[in-house]
Amino acid sequence: MGKSRRVRLEIYGRVQGVFYRASTREKADELGVNGWVRNRADGSVEALAEGDADAVAGLIDWAHEGPSRAQVERVEVTDEEFEGDLRGFKVRR
Repeated sequence: MGKSRRVRLEIYGRVQGVFYRASTREKADELGVNGWVRNRADGSVEALAEGDADAVAGLIDWAHEGPSRAQVERVEVTDEEFEGDLRGFKVRR
């Protein structure tokens, strides 16, 4: 494993009711990224992801597209201090 990275993503557009959270979990599992994803009251989706920097970058790239029914308008990415405390990738309610 190379350099580690932790990011918070805020995804805007038509991203609720289109399987965005479940698809994010599937992609994160495929990439070996840990963290969580949840819907927010304003209609956006928030995710926290950490792991190998290249794998996290892959999840960020994917987030700009999302699942086929999503219409992503923008993704805001905030780097955070890597903690290494997340295990697996969960969908939060």
